[in-house]
Amino acid sequence: MTTPPHPFASVPPPAPLRVVVADDNPVVRAGLTALLTGHEDITVVAEAADGREACEAARAHRPDVVLLDVRMPGVDGISALPYLVRIASVVMLTYSGESEIVREALRRGAGGYLVHGEFTADQLAAAIRDIGEGRPHFTPTAAGALLSQLRQDPRPTGTLPEGLGAARATNAPSNGLDLHHIPPSPTSAENLSQLQPGVARSSSGWTGGRPVAPDRSRYRLSAREAEIMDLIASGMTNQQIAATCFISEKTVKNHINRIFAKLHSTSRSEAAAKWLGTAPGSGRGVG
Repeated sequence: MTTPPHPFASVPPPAPLRVVVADDNPVVRAGLTALLTGHEDITVVAEAADGREACEAARAHRPDVVLLDVRMPGVDGISALPYLVRIASVVMLTYSGESEIVREALRRGAGGYLVHGEFTADQLAAAIRDIGEGRPHFTPTAAGALLSQLRQDPRPTGTLPEGLGAARATNAPSNGLDLHHIPPSPTSAENLSQLQPGVARSSSGWTGGRPVAPDRSRYRLSAREAEIMDLIASGMTNQQIAATCFISEKTVKNHINRIFAKLHSTSRSEAAAKWLGTAPGSGRGVG
């Protein structure tokens, strides 16, 4: 006769979450792997340098979560997303915080969006746990970009259930508010622009499945300089850039001096405007 288990017997811990890290920068991959290694409930089972390798690693290792960069050579993260989400939960982990990219990543199945420099090691681990359990997770830049994009989109989102959004004479509140004189909701882009003159109209920002981006080739920045310029444009300080890139603040300053010279800029805001294509005469192209 077998002895029944003691009611207070210890329950074995759940298996660690299996994670694939996909980023074209080997230093970033190594840094993320090192950060996650300190958590007993998370295991990095593979690394990938582009979207194709991420798909191959996901098929081979069947992870719970994929950390996926946006801009990678060959197959980028956005292109790989529809294939990866069939295998695992995917969270974007990137320097790109543009609202069009955030929205497209979510449309293609990403369960969260994290922007480098906006989380600690513990917060990254918490985000992975959330994504693994089906809970969305966003860092402030991504959440703000998504909210801004939704507010700027003048297209109606569909038909509301009957009775919502329409003033009724019956059961009107007795707080002095005259529901009969509430103007109709704006549904056209023209009406919306009149009510919100400070908000520019926004298109989807995507052409042929790829995000619209400024033409930056004329600046002739190196790969490292371009990476640092992305971080400057996202609002990071020199200290945050140094921590993200695993370099000293002095090295960051040297890079910034060369970047400013190439962009013919004298301030971070001027350089960011040119880099993001918002400065007069910057021009935009498909990136």
